[in-house]
Amino acid sequence: MRKVRLTGFLTALSIVNATSVMTAPAADFAGWHGKAAAPNYQGQIFPPWQQGANNPTINKGFDFTVPEIDDLADFHGDPQDSLLSIFVGGNYYFAMAPLVAAFEREYPQLHGRIYYETLPPGILIKQMQHGDRITVGNMTWTVHPDVYAAGLKKINYYIQQGMLQGPAVPYVTNDLTIMIPAGNPAHIESLQDLGKPGVKLSMPNPLWEGVARQIKISLTKAGGPALEKMVYDTKVKEGKTILTHVHHRQTPLLLMQGLADAGVTWKSEAIFQEQAGHPISNIPIPAQDNTTAIYGAAIVKGAPHPIWAEDWIKFLKSSTALRIFEHYGFKAYSEK
Repeated sequence: MRKVRLTGFLTALSIVNATSVMTAPAADFAGWHGKAAAPNYQGQIFPPWQQGANNPTINKGFDFTVPEIDDLADFHGDPQDSLLSIFVGGNYYFAMAPLVAAFEREYPQLHGRIYYETLPPGILIKQMQHGDRITVGNMTWTVHPDVYAAGLKKINYYIQQGMLQGPAVPYVTNDLTIMIPAGNPAHIESLQDLGKPGVKLSMPNPLWEGVARQIKISLTKAGGPALEKMVYDTKVKEGKTILTHVHHRQTPLLLMQGLADAGVTWKSEAIFQEQAGHPISNIPIPAQDNTTAIYGAAIVKGAPHPIWAEDWIKFLKSSTALRIFEHYGFKAYSEK
């Protein structure tokens, strides 16, 4: 039994890309009440879902990727050989591969020389604050970013803090939706239904995901402060709301495993999941209750490749890039 429990614990840790070192014996995990089952290693369910297609490196060497165990889903390319390094909030991790490919077609000298990370904006900032150095599992590396992309308010804030150099460049917008398993077994119809006692949720963690702020605004619009408290306080304490450890890429994973009934994400993510053929659907949130995000980018102060960084940011507003964004439900940003 101990062996089964430890296997389940390791599986859960790998799903969230945990970085803590485990040194305690199996007996210390006896009180863990998570899912204890043999891992399945299904690449069509567990990230990285693109089977290496999102790695822009030309020479990939020996490929050793094991879903649930050895994978780095939010790190793409070769940091040692890059001419452009992009730190982008994970809100559109699925759009980055086609964006990079299109950019490389316009700038062939960068082919295979772009590196990017798609962690939550707050975690990317922590990496930058730690000398651009990060540890995942037993691996530590340093990469100096050229571009930082996140919500426009966050971009402007870090320009004021001196971490980024202006101007902040907005390029697309995104709306929220309620992600559900195909078939909607919990019969979710609205944000108000998320407050029902029996509904299990997967929600972005406010500690590092900016989307949580927008979600709280929408919950308050739909059901007042009581609904926001129920979802992000009461249900968290009861264990009925799971707060993500990485970002809302975990929500479809939890839905597909039957560990959650619903979760609020960006509409673009639900569209991607459906396009990928996963058993995922979504419930639209009415405009009066929805919250729109504006995405922006800026050059990192002291960027090693500021010229390429500037070209990338210009590209984000191009018709080529916008067609890619629109494929996933984003809308072009326009001044009102």
